Amino acid sequence: MNNIFFVMLGLIWACHAEEYLFAGKHFFSSYMGCDETAINNVDELVKAVDEAVKSSGATILDKSQFVFSSNGITIAYLLSESHASIHTYPEHNAIFVDLFTCGDHCSAKRFDEALRAYLKPQKVNTKYFLRSETVEEIAPN
Repeated sequence: MNNIFFVMLGLIWACHAEEYLFAGKHFFSSYMGCDETAINNVDELVKAVDEAVKSSGATILDKSQFVFSSNGITIAYLLSESHASIHTYPEHNAIFVDLFTCGDHCSAKRFDEALRAYLKPQKVNTKYFLRSETVEEIAPN
């Protein structure tokens, strides 16, 4: 019985250690020419970003947001996998977006697709990076 316990404990540790290697995927983007109604409807925008984070496969632990007098909003998500944030500039119909996740089960591509579907940006500048001991640009996942 004790041997089975230690074997199972070893397997749990091995899976946990593998899941949290010192590596993460970092996605960031600038969305310009966003739909004016979408970017100015703070309640619907918050719902859309919540859904985008969830669609990435990330686990939301906490969220903080602040609405500025210009109707701009900053939202920061504390994720089990790391973090996500948006910073809107409604006066420019533009948003900065950031998603950093550790492990392999989250998809920045699904996060990006969900946000684009809601915001309908006319121009997008996006980068994906693998961060570990080095930083290298990668294809979206």
